Amino acid sequence: MDATASGTPSIQYHNIVDQQIASIVSPLPPFIRQQRHCFGDSSSGEFPLAASPSIVLHVLTGCNLDPQDLAKLEATCSFFRQPAHFEPDTELSISELAALDMCQKRVIFKPMPVEEKEILKQRCGGSWKLVLRFLLAGEACCRREKSQAIAGPGHSIAVTSIGVVYSFGSNSSGQLGHDTLEEEWRPRQIRSLQGIRIIQAAAGAGKTMLISDSGRVYAFGKDSFGEAEFGAQGSKLVATTPTPVMSLKNIFVVQVTIGNFFTAVLSREGRVYTFSWGNDTKLGHQTDLNDQEPHPLLGPLENIPVVQIAAGYCYLLALACQPCGMSVYSVGCGLGGKLGHGSKTDEKLPRLIEQFQLLNLQPALVAAGAWHAAVVGKDGRVCTWGWGRYGCLGHGNEECEYAPKVVEGLNKIKAVHVVAGDYTTFVVSEDGDVYSFGCGESSSLGHNVGADGQENRHINVLSPELVKSLKEVKERVVQISLSNSIYWNAHTFVLMESGKLYAFGAGDKGQLGMKLLDQQSEREKPERVDIDLS
Repeated sequence: MDATASGTPSIQYHNIVDQQIASIVSPLPPFIRQQRHCFGDSSSGEFPLAASPSIVLHVLTGCNLDPQDLAKLEATCSFFRQPAHFEPDTELSISELAALDMCQKRVIFKPMPVEEKEILKQRCGGSWKLVLRFLLAGEACCRREKSQAIAGPGHSIAVTSIGVVYSFGSNSSGQLGHDTLEEEWRPRQIRSLQGIRIIQAAAGAGKTMLISDSGRVYAFGKDSFGEAEFGAQGSKLVATTPTPVMSLKNIFVVQVTIGNFFTAVLSREGRVYTFSWGNDTKLGHQTDLNDQEPHPLLGPLENIPVVQIAAGYCYLLALACQPCGMSVYSVGCGLGGKLGHGSKTDEKLPRLIEQFQLLNLQPALVAAGAWHAAVVGKDGRVCTWGWGRYGCLGHGNEECEYAPKVVEGLNKIKAVHVVAGDYTTFVVSEDGDVYSFGCGESSSLGHNVGADGQENRHINVLSPELVKSLKEVKERVVQISLSNSIYWNAHTFVLMESGKLYAFGAGDKGQLGMKLLDQQSEREKPERVDIDLS
């Protein structure tokens, strides 16, 4: 049943501040008289919404109101709650129809069969407004259908706004997709993908995975879906050019994340599947280390839609979309407290991180580093937890935090983006400023000059520090990507709103997309990569 049919709001509402009429409408000159028109049985002075509901629907859809705005309309006016008697469902209200129309504009939603759309509606809570919130949240988290740059362990992937893919860096396993094993020091287009629009990418040690706008997954590099420190896993090559992953052909995939020892994918319906986790049932199912069949993530998330996933060293985070709001679940290895449940205990099934409720924080985006994790709240607060080595949690020390803790050093800014790498963390503020903290090796934090004014770019940073070298670029940052592996020196990508890409950190394999000088292995300041991703 539609959540709006009973008249009960499906989204929590907030009070709307009353405004004086004079602050909204300029007073008319005294000699002009305006006549109010009546329609039907309405009396003089009533706002005639019912006179032309189709126009109202057109305005709501055209203005791209967010789900909360539509819910507020329902809460304040019965006209927006009553059945509108329009196709395709005459029982839907004007606000529900507007939400459905806006869902139809999403590339992921539009091709879904009617039955799958209805199933998704029920998974989201029985309202098209909640479906719209689910779709918008996923787009915001993962930059779907937008340009992006991925800093992998030793190699890099760049995707333009129209889905063209470039790769560069280490290529020992064919992970660049150019049908060779030669390193590339400059961005090179993957020609075999011509005619295929890529909307998302992921890079692991010796492996790359790409997702097309039709939900197909392509992989190249090592033959396994995870990384392994020991054993023969990943010793063979699956391909040196993009090859469809046949085991996923019946799943419309919208995101993939490569962790250590496993890979996870997210379907457009918000279901999570994993590969190659191993036979200790840490993800709720027992599989062989080299199992290349996707297995659904069991437990509480089976019937809750997930909008984003993030993987680190033997653990997985999931940002879930529920009628009451957004929440974060974690599963896997709890070493260092990186699962956020107040202990180091492993979790075989996804478990809700309850600390966010205690902090009164609504999660908007999750990030998983190798041993630590981070979340940005809707209100702009940033929380970190896990192993605090090198100061990667930003709390002014190197201690572990077993539950999410607000980074006090960022309390004067409103954050909109956070990424976690190999003992490093970056935060982007609403104003476009970038802050970083953690391990200073490989110059991957961007602090080429320390607080004492000396060139000590390798020093660890225990609290958030403004990346002044990016401030000098004078462009708005829209995405940051960090290396997230324990096997390689780290590098960092910064993508600007204009489509320009900057890189710094380790570049010994060509992963920065530029040729370094003799005896040089890293770049301490952001340098422009010769590629336009706009």
